[in-house]
Amino acid sequence: MTRSAGLFVVGTDTDVGKTAVAVAIVRDLVAGGARVGVYKPVASGVGGTGGDADRLWEAAGRPLSQDAVCPQAFAAAIAPADAARAEGCVVDESLLRTGIEPWRRASEFVVVEGAGGLFSPLAPRTLGVELARDFDLPIVLVDAARLGLVGRTLMAVRAARAEGLRVAAVVVSQTAPPRGDAVDPASDGAILRAGISMLRERLSDLQVGVLLHGARRVEPHPDWRALAGG
Repeated sequence: MTRSAGLFVVGTDTDVGKTAVAVAIVRDLVAGGARVGVYKPVASGVGGTGGDADRLWEAAGRPLSQDAVCPQAFAAAIAPADAARAEGCVVDESLLRTGIEPWRRASEFVVVEGAGGLFSPLAPRTLGVELARDFDLPIVLVDAARLGLVGRTLMAVRAARAEGLRVAAVVVSQTAPPRGDAVDPASDGAILRAGISMLRERLSDLQVGVLLHGARRVEPHPDWRALAGG
């Protein structure tokens, strides 16, 4: 498998804002003049290409083709292997790994977005963490700005490191408009501020950023090029 610079965006779980973070990373790299490839090895809950893959492709400036972004996509919003089975087929475990190669040949950087959480099954014999290890890319770990983010994120960082992955950064993604009075300690804003503060204290060796709802870039702004190994 060809080696190249890039990042693998993974989540603590599903629906934590991975795509928004991946798109922000891609936009920043493209704005800096980089040729960026985008790859989503498998997706479910879509019909053919579309959704997350389209957003990544648009952010990268439409390189190669839409089909190359996500060569395996299934309609049912369930685990990819089950979604494939519902359509009378199986997830191609070899293609999960080789589908990145056209992007590596055509790009300076490849931003990969996983499906589900770090340990979610992508295929009968492949977990997300195993694919990240095979790609040998630093990971950007994403969690949603909601109650429990500190525990989820710390567990995921420690688990990733125990599996031999390089954690490049942590991003807390605000997936919905914040609710509640800002001074209420149970409000979304207060939970986000407290969580970020604790994560930065506990993960002092990592960049911990925030992607606010509707924002186009992570703040404070990481040097994605350097984190990706470029």
